[in-house]
Amino acid sequence: MGVTLTKGQQISLEKSGGQPLSVVRMGLGWQAAPRKGFLAKLTAREIDLDASAVLFAGNEPVDVVFFQRLISDDGSVRHTGDNLVGSAGQGGDDESILVDLLRLPAHVDQIVFTVNSFTGQTFAEVQNAFCRLIDEKTGQELARYTLSGGGSYTAQIMAKVHRSSGGWHMSAIGEPANGRTFQDLMPAIASHL
Repeated sequence: MGVTLTKGQQISLEKSGGQPLSVVRMGLGWQAAPRKGFLAKLTAREIDLDASAVLFAGNEPVDVVFFQRLISDDGSVRHTGDNLVGSAGQGGDDESILVDLLRLPAHVDQIVFTVNSFTGQTFAEVQNAFCRLIDEKTGQELARYTLSGGGSYTAQIMAKVHRSSGGWHMSAIGEPANGRTFQDLMPAIASHL
């Protein structure tokens, strides 16, 4: 098991022995929070969250991968598909984005991962939500960031993977926001670049 990150924490993505990672997967999982009241057990609840990856060169967005655009222009970043209901929670991933760090263009130095509710459901209706970074080659979980508590917001800027002179790093951001798509989150993302 990898490192459990807290908001604002950063880790290096260099493998033990000094080897760089080649392909990583950012996985997102969630469950619908149980309903309250007499009819709660009679109706199943589905929560549609969407994972996105915005690629930056400095402070400028240069590409994006999300449920309506599954592959980046250069093919180095791929979304595995839209999950409309969630349910993995603490287990597997509901949505995943694969990043080939070795194929990323040299000018791309940051990838910001967001999650939003396209249908407008708030995080008060979500439980056991997390994002985790996995070494795709070995399947080893490198880091996990768990969303704590609910909230009246409809989106979250989850984490960023960024390049520095020492290689790639992951930072847990965990910033609540509001918006149905990544475009709505761009002003909030800017403060984390």
